[in-house]
Amino acid sequence: MTANLTLLIVIGILVACGVYLLLERAVSKMLLGLILFGNAVNLLILTAGGGNGKPPIRGTAETEEMADPLAQAMVLTAIVITMGIAAFVLALAYRAYMLTTSDDVANDQEDEDVARRRAGEDPET
Repeated sequence: MTANLTLLIVIGILVACGVYLLLERAVSKMLLGLILFGNAVNLLILTAGGGNGKPPIRGTAETEEMADPLAQAMVLTAIVITMGIAAFVLALAYRAYMLTTSDDVANDQEDEDVARRRAGEDPET
């Protein structure tokens, strides 16, 4: 089995961009990062599934010549899951925007207090 080097580089770039966007503070950028990361994983699954082949229907071809249906089924399931997550994050972003009129995720006060304690500062000041 050989892998397409160009496709693997594209997958790496998509993963890197997706992780970078996931680490941003804006919910809309996080959503784009999730979608990019999901698409990169789908491409990786298809690449790992092997090359082209004949349709996996019994009696139409030899087993070695058939395409792997498991990779295709996993990608279809992953697409549905990614779209469900995207709809959920969009609903959360809409609700947060209606309540705060901002797209940014605010810092948690408890996290800031823990960070100050680790630095040796007094969290009450």
